[in-house]
Amino acid sequence: MRKSCVVYFMGALTGVLLLVSGCAGVLVGSAATSAVVAHDERTTGTFIEDQAIELKAIEAIRGKSDLRANTNLSVTSYNQVVLVTGQAPTQQLRETAISTISKLEKVRHVFDEIQLAAPSSIVARSGDSIVTAKVKTKLFTLSGLDATKVKVVTENGVVYLMGILSRGDAQTAATAASQVNGVQKIVKLFEYKD
Repeated sequence: MRKSCVVYFMGALTGVLLLVSGCAGVLVGSAATSAVVAHDERTTGTFIEDQAIELKAIEAIRGKSDLRANTNLSVTSYNQVVLVTGQAPTQQLRETAISTISKLEKVRHVFDEIQLAAPSSIVARSGDSIVTAKVKTKLFTLSGLDATKVKVVTENGVVYLMGILSRGDAQTAATAASQVNGVQKIVKLFEYKD
């Protein structure tokens, strides 16, 4: 199982690099999506719905000038459960963002993890991206855990873990993630199979 995860990871990484370089066609993107769906606990329809929810949420936030101009928000959907992270300078803006996203079709639940603060800097966001990459890499080294089933989101050093796992696998993932340099806190948002 571990070897197949590494092969999948390397294949996905190659696909992303090709897409970024502009040398790949639609076929590579489609194949990469198919590979992700094949390892996912979600149905293909739910996987597509999660992508649609994220896109609709981004459009809804951009459609409100006060949110667009004054906040830094990220939206992640997994099995139609939405995690909203980032910063809003006022409680009103925070409530507007959560209310807007909660009203989107197919959203089952929204986790509000928006900090009341000015939007973070590009440097802080880059640091969070590095922490996310380190956590994902750590998860891929674990034997017995399919790391492709764990969604990792980092905001201000706080690592959010999402997915549909057994309680044992969820704890294994959380323990491993907590050992990564730069992780301030782990928040488990898993749905459990057992």
